[in-house]
Amino acid sequence: MILPAIGWGLLSPVVAKIGGKPANQIFGTTFGALTTALILTVFYHPHISTATFLIAASAGAFWVIGQVGQFISLKNIGFSTTMPVSTGFQLIGTSLVGVVIFGEWSTFTQKVLGAIGVLTLIVGIWLTSVTEQLPNQKGHDKKWLGTMIMLVFTTLGYIIYMAIPRTLNSSGLAIFMPESVGMFVAVIIYVVVTKQSAIFKERTSWLNIAGGLVYALGAITYILSVNANGVNSAFVVSQLAVVISTLLGMVWMHEYKTPRELVFTFCGLVLIVTGAVITTVF
Repeated sequence: MILPAIGWGLLSPVVAKIGGKPANQIFGTTFGALTTALILTVFYHPHISTATFLIAASAGAFWVIGQVGQFISLKNIGFSTTMPVSTGFQLIGTSLVGVVIFGEWSTFTQKVLGAIGVLTLIVGIWLTSVTEQLPNQKGHDKKWLGTMIMLVFTTLGYIIYMAIPRTLNSSGLAIFMPESVGMFVAVIIYVVVTKQSAIFKERTSWLNIAGGLVYALGAITYILSVNANGVNSAFVVSQLAVVISTLLGMVWMHEYKTPRELVFTFCGLVLIVTGAVITTVF
């Protein structure tokens, strides 16, 4: 049950440790995910209708928007701010989509608890984004603000990615393969349009396949966890990924945080996980 959190929690720290530009990272990640998906398809032969393929592939393309934004943000403002903020906005957006489009939180009690959960997420996001201006960080505020705005808008890609498959009745494996195809095609388009085709020949791009493998670990075990433990339990436990990715990223990348920033970050992480539990379970 904890494997989805481990897989997704390792993705960003792994690609950050390997290095490279966001284009290297997103190419390697999607290539690794696609390779895993194709192998699983060969062994399990899931039934994939044309409609399922097209809808799931479009979801995968939107995932690329969110993931590229996250990779760029990691380079600009680090793990301790990017991961909690990104996850928090994903949870808020997913909750609102569930209410507005899918009719969730139908009772008064659910609406009240849901609102409390969203408010908890907002406070958690704010706490993790608190930074202290240091004398040698001139221009830090402007870069931080620009990156945060970019992160918010690209996180919409994640929200759409998570919402689209909810319109399908297909199995998780039947969705995972076309999603991976959509991811890979979107990355090729992104690389070509941004004129970064040189990354196909760079060693770092291929090393980042490791990121795709850990992402696939998270996705596949999440599907299995949903079947074994139910959607709510599986989703809540998977949100521990934000704790794993934030703390591991800070350690691996040697991010400097003042004592005050560390306290705010840890408190924010607790509130984000708490908000995830409230908005999902109750």
